[in-house]
Amino acid sequence: MSLYIDADACPVKAEAERVATRHRLKMYVVSNGGLRPSQNPLVETVIVPEGPDVADMWIADRAGPGDVVVTGDIPLAAKCVEAGAQVLKHDGEPLTRANIGNVLATRDLMTDLRSADPFRQGGGKGFTKADRSRFLDALERAIRAAAKT
Repeated sequence: MSLYIDADACPVKAEAERVATRHRLKMYVVSNGGLRPSQNPLVETVIVPEGPDVADMWIADRAGPGDVVVTGDIPLAAKCVEAGAQVLKHDGEPLTRANIGNVLATRDLMTDLRSADPFRQGGGKGFTKADRSRFLDALERAIRAAAKT
């Protein structure tokens, strides 16, 4: 069982590390650079080459049943769900076989809407303490579920 973090723009790396340490899980923090490596022996910082979706491919090639993946990248999440991993967004929302199709469709629709209106500003909400708390609770549940597979 491993915990994979799609680390580029991930606001919950420290929280995930605390939970992984408590459960004695190997955690992979995957990015294309710019991160300070953890001194925790359970945490491996993986720096992948520059390029589109290289970190995503690294995670997707390894994640499977019994693993947990934390990502905001919906196509990566879909691949990991298909491979049998437990997948969470940064705010704790679980991505499952039951909801990944709708989440992908919504992502594609929003991409189309944004490209149709290049002057659209903002639209995103800030990451809150409640989001962080939901993530921690969801990560605990995902780790327990992954352990059963």
